[in-house]
Amino acid sequence: MITITPLILIILALLGAAIIIQKYLKLPTNITVLFLSGPLVSISAPIMVFIGSIVSSKMSSDASLATLPLGLMVAGTAFATIPAAMLAKKLGRRLASIIGFTNAFFGSLIAAFAILKQSFVLFCIAAFLIGLCTAFTQQLRFAAIESVSSEKDINKALSVLMFAGIFSAMIGPEIALFGQTLFASSIGFAAPFVGISIMSVVSMLIMLKFKNTKIEETLSEQKPRQLITIIKQPIFIIAVVAAALSYGLMSYIMTSTPLSMHQVHHHSLSDTKWVIQSHIAAMFLPSLITTWLSNKIGIKNILFIGSSLFAVVLVIATQGHSVLHYWWALIILGIAWNFLFFSGTSLLHFSYQPHEKNKVQAINDFSVFTFQGASSLMAGWVLFNYGWNGVTISAIPFVIVMFIISFYYTIYCKRTKELDK
Repeated sequence: MITITPLILIILALLGAAIIIQKYLKLPTNITVLFLSGPLVSISAPIMVFIGSIVSSKMSSDASLATLPLGLMVAGTAFATIPAAMLAKKLGRRLASIIGFTNAFFGSLIAAFAILKQSFVLFCIAAFLIGLCTAFTQQLRFAAIESVSSEKDINKALSVLMFAGIFSAMIGPEIALFGQTLFASSIGFAAPFVGISIMSVVSMLIMLKFKNTKIEETLSEQKPRQLITIIKQPIFIIAVVAAALSYGLMSYIMTSTPLSMHQVHHHSLSDTKWVIQSHIAAMFLPSLITTWLSNKIGIKNILFIGSSLFAVVLVIATQGHSVLHYWWALIILGIAWNFLFFSGTSLLHFSYQPHEKNKVQAINDFSVFTFQGASSLMAGWVLFNYGWNGVTISAIPFVIVMFIISFYYTIYCKRTKELDK
């Protein structure tokens, strides 16, 4: 029988980690607030990844549409990236985030109702609303960067916030598995979405403790550059492509995994949960050493390692369909994503002046999540038409582009001699 004990232990671990961060890392209180608030509202993503396509396959008459809600969730994220950034500029990070989190609250309740009524269309609408919230949670990493007073603490704050994702990775699937049969439904899984709504409220309450930084409360007298001038910068191109490719390719493979494991190759739901949990944990655990590693070997080498790990994923994924094949492929996939997304986010900071940050961050996230949304939408169709090997083989061109971007950044560093000290 599945108990609630693991869930309680994970939440206690989150609180303990927050205390350690506050006491020993000597970062602003804002970072602790973000560390606690972010994972709780972000559990919608791992829950949707874990059970979204499984639930959809039971409600949709066309199996290839099983990943449509997940794709629409990411489409919602892409749609809201620019409004999220603009709201943050107008209202401040705190209020903008709380407004954004309400989308997860209402979206998750609609999703639970859709499951009880077995309405695929309503579930798709709910997924889109949940995606709107994700655009606001992604802005939290920029809130962390703005909360530190010293530029040398930026990577530390970013690593802390990325590490927090491991708790959403653990909390989400545990809620999904525990709440699988709490409400009477032939499909199951209505209760986990009620869990998302509860966690969203808790996250909003925590976010009330966030203090808007001075940079958000003052206007710069310096004239912002034209957007085309910013976009044409090599450092902007490198940052956005690294983040977009890592997120898109990771989502492409991750979205296909639960369907391939549970629906196609008939692995148990527990094994599928273990693989997805391990993957999302691997996405965020490296953040404990990413800052130290980037200081030791430089961002250019982090990019190369991340690109190489993506190549390793494709090799492993084509070797078989056992639980261990999926597990190793998804573990390495998570680490590869961490290295490339960390690099992209860190480098983006060098592409804009403080008074330009909101529009540049908005364009960056719009690009990242548009590509991720397209990847998620394609995942189910490719899987059901060409199989798991079709998914992995079709990812090869994107890995090649990752290596090209890594080489491009190495050349850029040699020219500027500024960024990769």
